[in-house]
Amino acid sequence: MEKLFKLRENGTTVRTELIAGLTTFMTMAYIIALNPNLLTNFDTGSPLWNGVFLATCIASAIGMFVMAFVANKPFAMAPGMGLNSFFAVVVGNIVTATGMSYLVSFQAALCIILVEGIVFLILSIFNIREKIVEAIPLGIRLGISPAIGLMLLNIGFGSNAGLYSETGGPFYMLRDFFGALTPSVAQANMGSAYGPMVLYVATTFIGLFVILALDRKKIKGSVLVGMLAATLVYWGGQYFILHTNPFAALEGASFVPPFADMAETTLFKFNFASLAEVGWFTAISLVITFCIIDMFDTIGTLVGTASRAGMVDEKGNMPNMKEALLADAVGTVAGALTGTSTVTTFVESASGVEAGGRTGLTALTTGILFLACMFLAPVAAIIPAPATSAALIYVGILMLSGLKKVAFDDMTQLVPVAVMLIAMPISGSIGHAIGLGMIVYTMMKVFSGKFKDVSILTYAISLLFLVKFFLVA
Repeated sequence: MEKLFKLRENGTTVRTELIAGLTTFMTMAYIIALNPNLLTNFDTGSPLWNGVFLATCIASAIGMFVMAFVANKPFAMAPGMGLNSFFAVVVGNIVTATGMSYLVSFQAALCIILVEGIVFLILSIFNIREKIVEAIPLGIRLGISPAIGLMLLNIGFGSNAGLYSETGGPFYMLRDFFGALTPSVAQANMGSAYGPMVLYVATTFIGLFVILALDRKKIKGSVLVGMLAATLVYWGGQYFILHTNPFAALEGASFVPPFADMAETTLFKFNFASLAEVGWFTAISLVITFCIIDMFDTIGTLVGTASRAGMVDEKGNMPNMKEALLADAVGTVAGALTGTSTVTTFVESASGVEAGGRTGLTALTTGILFLACMFLAPVAAIIPAPATSAALIYVGILMLSGLKKVAFDDMTQLVPVAVMLIAMPISGSIGHAIGLGMIVYTMMKVFSGKFKDVSILTYAISLLFLVKFFLVA
């Protein structure tokens, strides 16, 4: 292990890396069930659902293994949120435009993901993606980490913890907070299946306080212990207060991977002939759109998380960036071959980094756990969302500390960072927030007469995002 992952050189141990890998897994295990739900319109148990479920586990693991052994970085990978929703919309549009079945349209859309992955492989091998990273101004790179922190807070407090206002807005908006805790509103927003809102809230904050208390005492694995504590509280509340069985999902669940369904529906099932029916111009524009979103989501996650872990130099560059981007490209190709949307670096990797993960052993651990979920998916499904929220909130708070590196007296740094801080949690897209930051930075330089300070590649990236935002649907 020492020779393979250089643990001592990176100031870590096998135990720390294993705990970090498990922590990352627990914060992102939701994707294993959520991804097939989104890509199949919640057609749970169908052959296509089973195929996408297995593809999610396998493609994610392949990407993480490359991240572990080639890049030696602790970052985890899985089908990206947002990208999977967009993929589902594309499939639906193909169905509407051509009249083909959902399965055939799904196989046609997989061709787009395959081409995207191959493009990324070529760009990564020839260092073009790395050059794009270097073209992002230092101020924007410094602002990515705290912006991701705000996005994690928004996810943790709003989407996961379920703290909604009477008008449906997330807790992050700070609207009608106390009203959100009343039984009528809680039931209206969350549904009776989730029980009283107070259990959801208590689970999240108990987990968060356990993490904070253990962190104050410098106890390693504080995030994992806090998540486990929150999980036990939630299960106990369900059983003793709501009188429901928290393990009901395990009753009658199958632990046999549905490989036959995958072979029938998604494995190497590319249908270029059907894709041609939507028009090659549309197909090419979709490939470009996926490439832009994925590229900057990945870059943002890598730079932001690496900055928090102290893995970047004084210029904001991360060693082995090329290899990390290569892992992302391989993951995307693997996703296309097995049957899922774009595989990308997950922002939840930050939880494993905060748990002490510094090498590829963290990614390897998470990847093995994803493969194990082919047999143990029902077990992962009973981890409650509030337990995940506790970790995301904690990590989000820590990532805000990156703001101290931003030069607040330099408006060309401050304004783009401020835009990203607003855009990232609202849009839910790291790539879109970086794009807005790049546009604002470039415009400020041009209109202040300092257009020579901007590199040609920075101009090109800003223009590309302008086209994406205003001309591409």
